[in-house]
This record gives sequence, C-alpha cells and structure tokens, in this order.
Amino acid sequence: MTKPLILITNDDGLFAPGIKALIEVVKEIGTPIIVAPDSPQSGKGHAISIHEPLRLNKVTTFGEDIEAYECSGTPVDCVKLARNVVLKGRIPDLCVSGVNHGSNVAINILYSGTMSAAMEASLEGVDAIGFSLLDFSFEADFEPSKPFIKKIIEYTLKNGLGESKLLNVNIPKLPLADIKGFKVCRQANAGWKEDFLENKDPLGKPYYWMSGEFVNNDSGPDTDVQALEDGYISVVPCQHDLTAYKAIKELKNLEEM
Repeated sequence: MTKPLILITNDDGLFAPGIKALIEVVKEIGTPIIVAPDSPQSGKGHAISIHEPLRLNKVTTFGEDIEAYECSGTPVDCVKLARNVVLKGRIPDLCVSGVNHGSNVAINILYSGTMSAAMEASLEGVDAIGFSLLDFSFEADFEPSKPFIKKIIEYTLKNGLGESKLLNVNIPKLPLADIKGFKVCRQANAGWKEDFLENKDPLGKPYYWMSGEFVNNDSGPDTDVQALEDGYISVVPCQHDLTAYKAIKELKNLEEM
C-alpha cells in the first residue's frame, strides 16, 4: 500500500525543534514533504507575498531521503508553493503545521502563522491540522506530545475531517502521564490586553514595542482555554466562513434605506 503523502510546514522556521518533532511522528505514518519558512514568521497570520519574489531552496537537513525546502516567504506562501510548485499536481492526504512554540488558543488563531498555513491547505481542499505546545521556550520538550500527535493524525487520515477540514490542536505543557487525553471544544472568548512600550532609538526618534497580557473573558464550559487548564489537549474544529449569520436579520433594514 502507498503511504499517505503528508505536507509539513510551520511558522517558527525550518530549523525549529517543533517541526523536527512533527517530522519524526509523520515518518512513522506516511511520506513527509516539508516546505517551511527560512526564518521565524510568528504572528504573520494569513499574509502572502505579492511585492517580492519567493525563493525555494532544497535542503538535506532531515536526511537525503526526506524532501524538504526552505522558503523565503510567509507560512501561507509555503503552502501555496508546496501545492503549486513542489508537489506538481500531487494532492497531499493531509497537511500538518507546527508544532508551534506557544499557545494558539482563542483569538490567537487569527494571528497565528501556524494556523494560517493549515487554514490555507484546508481552503485548497486538503484536511489540515495545526499543532501548538504551551511552551514558548526554544528548548521545549515535545516528547510527551508525540503519542497524541500520532493518534490525531492517524484518526484524521482514517476518518477525514468532514465539513470543517481544519483542526486547531493545543497541547498542555505536562508530563506524558498527566495529559488526560483529547477534549473537543470551542474557541474561548479570550484575547490580549495590549500595551505599547515607548523608547528612543540612537537617533532620538521614538519607537514602540508591543506587549500585553492574555485575558480570558469566557467562564463558559467547553472552551479550549478551560480544556488546557484541566490537563486535556484542546481540539477545536474551525471554519473559513466569518459571516455573523445572526446579524443578517438585524441589518436587513439597510436594504430599505
């Protein structure tokens, strides 16, 4: 039997430990093909490059038997180039993105390059999963997450993702024995209370550095934030349609103006 073809990407860059962990899992399941940024691209969201050329360089970072490329563009650029240039018409059975260094719960899905890369694949009809570990450290331990990553990839390859075609998976920073399993849940109403630190450059001109704190305004059940606090891996099925359907009826009066 032919092994499933699995496209791997991320936003932390081709040489981040998180993508190495993901490749190690995928090698046990299928045939990996990697297209990832040549530098960190966190927070790029769904940005694409339209004013500069894109470059692809084939690398042997992960061994001569694994096809891998570094891309000069954004995470979404990586997926677009993978589909249209590298794969040359082949359609992957799955796209996996990550493992991201740090959380992508709640509103972070809109900012995340990790999730935007997975979303781009799903927009093109490929089932996709974005994986994140709640540890921002470059030395983060991805070993406890590997068995769960393998389980959800195998489940997706066997069953598909139906109408969603996109999963946002966040993994708590816990030892293997303390992770309770998966919790399918919703995106929490949580986000950032931002602050901008002002300073001056050597020429005396002001510059600003964004900072802030993550605030959870959602005390309801079944959120991704709550699942992680309870020791579960949060699994949020996502969609592309941003229409606020409940507001359509309220706004119908505009049509009479």
